[in-house]
Amino acid sequence: MLNKVVLAAVAIAGSLSMAALAQQQAPPPPPPGYPQAGYPQQQQQGYPQQPGYPQQPGYPAQGQPPYGQPPLLAPQQLDQLVQRIALYPDPLLAQVLTASTFWNQIPDAATWIDQHNYLRGDELSRAIYEDNLPFDPSVLALLPFPSVLDTMARDPGWTQAMGSAVLAQRPEVMDAVQRMRQVAMNYGYLQSNGDYRVMVGGPGDIEILPINSGLIYVPYYDPLVVFAAPRRGFYIGSAISFGPGIFVGAFAPFGWAGPTLAWRTHEIFIDHRPWARTWVNRGTYAHSYAVPVPRAAGPRVERHESREYREHR
Repeated sequence: MLNKVVLAAVAIAGSLSMAALAQQQAPPPPPPGYPQAGYPQQQQQGYPQQPGYPQQPGYPAQGQPPYGQPPLLAPQQLDQLVQRIALYPDPLLAQVLTASTFWNQIPDAATWIDQHNYLRGDELSRAIYEDNLPFDPSVLALLPFPSVLDTMARDPGWTQAMGSAVLAQRPEVMDAVQRMRQVAMNYGYLQSNGDYRVMVGGPGDIEILPINSGLIYVPYYDPLVVFAAPRRGFYIGSAISFGPGIFVGAFAPFGWAGPTLAWRTHEIFIDHRPWARTWVNRGTYAHSYAVPVPRAAGPRVERHESREYREHR
């Protein structure tokens, strides 16, 4: 009898042990929606959109600007900003000021002209049409001047600062140019030569005009030199040099039909029309040209052969 009781107790104990072991080996499943350990819960939204290049303000037809007007620059800051272009002839300066407001287009324009640097005059103008370049005409107007575009593209911070200042405080920018011209004239650096006439119409009205309106020379100078008192024995005439003359007649549709600067009224005229692009309307403004630049509906197509080398002529 005693043996039967012992056997029964052993059987009950074994059953309880097996039940406990089963509970340890098979834990209950996690509640619905509980994330798996070590893996963050993912939302079912497909692949995330890859970030591209940020849209720069100033590009036309892009809706509301992403941020407000930049801080206004003080006169001393504007003087320093305009020094590298203050002695450009008025027609070229007008193109640089307007093109700088499309600063996000400058690098691509500089790349295109670098690849097509063997083109001149009518051939270059035809290639601009054939390749259906998407740039604003104010940027297209600088394609005949690769050195100017290269300078702007190599210093995008300066170009954007200049464009922002032109949009937000154009009168002050033009006054800064006049101050720098007056300084260069006082030190004897800025004077008429065989290619340009320096004309003084009164205070704040110093014009630099090409003798031949269709032939533009790009001046090269060091701002640290021409806006400072000359050293003893320094030959002033060597402070400003000029590149080869560039004929702009073939580029009349791109703004070279009469670009001028009205210094007393602080206006920029492109193609004989006032340039009215400002910080407020920069997303919608389209300048009116006498000969509008045709634009194809589709994306840009490279129709003209590009070359990566410079031909020697």
